[in-house]
Amino acid sequence: QVQLVESGGGLVETGGSLRLSCAASGGTIGGYMMGWFRRAPGKEREFVAAVSWGGSSTAYGDSVRGRFAISRDNAKNTLYLQLNSLKPEDTAVYYCAADHFKNWRMRENWESYDYWGQGTQVTVSS
Repeated sequence: QVQLVESGGGLVETGGSLRLSCAASGGTIGGYMMGWFRRAPGKEREFVAAVSWGGSSTAYGDSVRGRFAISRDNAKNTLYLQLNSLKPEDTAVYYCAADHFKNWRMRENWESYDYWGQGTQVTVSS
């Protein structure tokens, strides 16, 4: 069973950048489709980004496309999310997740993912 631990969140001003990391243990992420989701207070969980198990395909939510970049380093067993041009509406808890069945068509569906981290808070001040 894979354990996921996010880090890199914090407080940043509008227009700033952050890099989130998701370190895996108990298994290799090389066999998983990986994704990032976020949840803001009072809102539903939102798809942010996903990367295929081999890293050749990526996908982004409409609200972050062009500003965020997902990547993975299977050798380091780590997933990343680069957040650029941050806006106050990006404020949320960010979660990484792993999908064992690697169904790319389900990449935006949080219910498809089998393992989740505890989340890291990102706060963007206006």
